[in-house]
Amino acid sequence: MTTRGIVICGLTGSLAIVAGWVLLQKSVPTTQKSDTSPSRPIPVRVTEPPPPVLVSVATNPSSPAPALPVTTDTTRKNRERLTIKLPGPVFIGTPPDVRRANLEPSREGKLRDPLDVPKGTRLLSLGCKVTSSDPAPLIGELANITDGDKEHDSTTCVELGINTQWVQLDLGTEKEIYAACVWHCHGEARVYNDVICQISNDPDFIDRVETVFNNDHDDTSKLGIGRDKEYFETNEGRPFAVNGVKGRYVRFYSRGNSSNTGNHYTEIEIYGKDI
Repeated sequence: MTTRGIVICGLTGSLAIVAGWVLLQKSVPTTQKSDTSPSRPIPVRVTEPPPPVLVSVATNPSSPAPALPVTTDTTRKNRERLTIKLPGPVFIGTPPDVRRANLEPSREGKLRDPLDVPKGTRLLSLGCKVTSSDPAPLIGELANITDGDKEHDSTTCVELGINTQWVQLDLGTEKEIYAACVWHCHGEARVYNDVICQISNDPDFIDRVETVFNNDHDDTSKLGIGRDKEYFETNEGRPFAVNGVKGRYVRFYSRGNSSNTGNHYTEIEIYGKDI
């Protein structure tokens, strides 16, 4: 081989080596060196975050438990059921067919729900003085209304005149009243009209009078329209709650009944506390 041929072969080999190196550089990417100059951000694929893990605070002793609504009535610890001693049931004759728009639904012989009162509540009215809009009752003595005898007989009932009449109990001093119960004539299933109970420190019931029961739904007794229901008389009387109203005098009204025009009372009991 001549010297020229050797030179050409060498050049050809060198070109082949250079060409191979270029192809290798294109097929294998080089690592980009980092610098401090700002660069275009590389897009990153965003995936949905996993659902949070719920951890009860109570399981972490280092964290206080969250405040929860209190469902227990703590005031109930300071209350008790009111016990009212009932007279014996005495019904005479056939119950009349009484229909009233404001009459409470039949309880089908069931007793009324008991009343809850603050502990320490006691009977205040036994033996207290009684006055009336009718100073000369047709039957009985006003003192019978607070003598503790609730049985139905001719010696216990007090009858006042016709139209709207009232009886008033003097508790002696101002009291905090939580319940009351009234027995009219409970020898038959009759309904007394416009049964209203008011409490005041004014013996004339002019100043600061509080109405705590009123079933006069059409205001025929002119003492305001009542929201309570009329009811049939039974031996359990008509107990009702009084929300701690303060007063010395308690007055009960009525205006005849479904059997006749008379206003009758057998007993009234007032329950509360001294102030």
